[in-house]
Amino acid sequence: MFTERRTATTAVLGLLILSIAACGKPGGDDASTGSGDSGPIKFAVADAQSGQLSSLGAWELKGAKLAVNEFNAAGGVNGRKVELTVFDTQGDPTTGTSIAQKVSSGGYTAMLGTAESAVTQAMNPILRAARIPSITSGQSPAIAELGSPFQFYNGPTSVTYDETLADYLVKDKGFKTFAMISNNGGYGSGEHDAFRAALKDRGISPTDDKVVTTDQKDFSSILTSIRGKKPDVLFIGAEEVEAGLIAKQARELGVDAVFAGAAPLSTPVYVQTAGTTIAEATIVSTPYLSNDETDASKAFAAAYKKAYGEDAELHGAKAYDGTQIFLEALKTTGGKGGQDLADAIRATKHQGLLGDFAFDEKGVGIHETKIGTITGGKLTAAAQ
Repeated sequence: MFTERRTATTAVLGLLILSIAACGKPGGDDASTGSGDSGPIKFAVADAQSGQLSSLGAWELKGAKLAVNEFNAAGGVNGRKVELTVFDTQGDPTTGTSIAQKVSSGGYTAMLGTAESAVTQAMNPILRAARIPSITSGQSPAIAELGSPFQFYNGPTSVTYDETLADYLVKDKGFKTFAMISNNGGYGSGEHDAFRAALKDRGISPTDDKVVTTDQKDFSSILTSIRGKKPDVLFIGAEEVEAGLIAKQARELGVDAVFAGAAPLSTPVYVQTAGTTIAEATIVSTPYLSNDETDASKAFAAAYKKAYGEDAELHGAKAYDGTQIFLEALKTTGGKGGQDLADAIRATKHQGLLGDFAFDEKGVGIHETKIGTITGGKLTAAAQ
């Protein structure tokens, strides 16, 4: 895993700022702020680089760096290179708010992040006021409901993930009974509402609908109740580590339901936390099934492996796509940010690793997912 360490002087603010992929030193005030027509174009990456969600930040940063390095090697924007600065949100909305203020006042042209829906929602009004386009890996539909013309998604929302998942579980697999566990964070709330609505549309009420806190570690009482109902499927709407703990404890307590969920359950962190045997046959809704799916994903995976010595996965691919979209739009505007950049992003049609991006009025560019299963610790295409 790629990990950035916060220095003592920045720990008080919970903020890590590292200059990455800069080509040459800033030459003056315009260069240092990225606000002029010369010098580097400043691009922020805001994600958890420490704490329980740091794996997401590590993957996102690697995907973004790969895209920027390729872009700079090809000449940048009229010879101007893009300079990445990474900020550590710690997965915390309050820290994210402070970072949004730093990004707004620091001459940044755009921001990638965050992977945490609640943090994205906290940062959104500040970035909107500063007219700084940002693209999030968060899935919560509540982000779009904020109505910012400067906010974009680099993947589908929970509605798409969970409609696809429910359709497969009910229609293709024939499952009848469902229990739900989701957390009360931005991601979990979005997943809860989307999957519950998808079940309702199919005439199904869950046997249990349990909501836990984002930092909860013991789920024994909840899982004991669920075990007594013997559902066919246990839907888990929580991030990687918490989802893995829920799955692990469920099996230990004798819950034999099929596990199902969205993006977090496709990751190595979920598999490692739950254990390979327990994670086996987990059903996942995802826009990125495999590094071997297309020629583009194979090329991306090979470059990622060469750069970082590890296999790529969904979040790195999302960040790579999102960064490429920003960079394409920057070339269109000649390096200008603000409304010009937001309009250029919205007009961008991009053939990405996750699919063909075409942004709607809510800033959503990808509108479908696929179904995979965890087999031998790896995500594979599900049998239809």
